[in-house]
Amino acid sequence: MSATQRALGLLTRREHSRKELTRKLTSRGMDAAEVETAVEKLSRDGWQDDSRFAQSLVRARSSGGYGPLRIRAELTTHGLNREIIAAALETFHGDWAENASDLVRRRYGPVAALDLNQRRKAADFLLRRGFDAASIRAATRIEAD
Repeated sequence: MSATQRALGLLTRREHSRKELTRKLTSRGMDAAEVETAVEKLSRDGWQDDSRFAQSLVRARSSGGYGPLRIRAELTTHGLNREIIAAALETFHGDWAENASDLVRRRYGPVAALDLNQRRKAADFLLRRGFDAASIRAATRIEAD
C-alpha cells in the first residue's frame, strides 16, 4: 500500500494536521520522502487542509467543554502556525464565558448556592479546562445567575 493510499485511509476517518499525518505514516515504517510527497499531493488536491483540521478541532473541543487556552495549546501541538490557530478560534461563534457558566452549572449547580470553597473548586476546574481569567470570574461570581 502506498503512502498516498494510507494517508487517504486516515483522512477518510477524520481530519488530520499535516504534522500528525506525516508522523503517523513515518511511524508505520514508510519512507519519509515518499510520505512528504504524498502529504503534499493530498494537501494540493484538497484532501488535507490544516485550516479545516483546526476548525474541526475547535468545534469538537469547545462543544466538549474546553476553553480557548486549552484548545490553542492543543492546536500548537499539531504543528499549526499562529495565523491558522487564530483564524480557527475566530470561527467559534459562542461566548467562552457562557460556556464556562454552563459547565459550572452542570457540574456544581447554581452558582448562587455555592459557598466560597465550592466556587474555588469550580474556578480550578475551569482553569484546568483552559478558560481565561475573565471567563472564570464571570462564571463563578454570584451575579452570574
